[in-house]
Amino acid sequence: MRIAVFLMECAVSVILFTCAIMIPLCRNPVWWIHDYPKDIQEKYFETHERIPTQPLSAPVLLKKGMALLICLALFVGLALLAGARNFWSAFSASYGLWLVIDWYDCFFLDWVLFANLKKVRLPGTEHMDKAYHQKKYHFVHSVYGMALGLAPCLLCGCIVALMV
Repeated sequence: MRIAVFLMECAVSVILFTCAIMIPLCRNPVWWIHDYPKDIQEKYFETHERIPTQPLSAPVLLKKGMALLICLALFVGLALLAGARNFWSAFSASYGLWLVIDWYDCFFLDWVLFANLKKVRLPGTEHMDKAYHQKKYHFVHSVYGMALGLAPCLLCGCIVALMV
């Protein structure tokens, strides 16, 4: 596997991921309401119509399911571009990329930007500084994300192994 290519893929992926998350979030924070801490959601729903936010609700499954399918397709292409030629190299490349994005999402997007950008606060929750700075909430969800990433990355390894 070509490390320089993998590192460039990580850099470009982080930029694209930031755009894919932050642009919709700044335009309409409610679109990502299912990813906000529960106390923020509850405060928002005191003055707004309740919408499904449970992890297994149809809107959440649709958004996250589509994202996983897109990730799988991208991971296969990026693993091949980075020189993966068997299951383990493809799995390692894709899961390595998944971890880079997962940790970047937690430690920078969630802990720094989400916590401090007033533009991404839900209407009626602008005053809830402490709730927006919940590091444990975002860290726990990052750990869930690491486990969730195993499925598309294992599939990526299998697909590359069958292709090459």
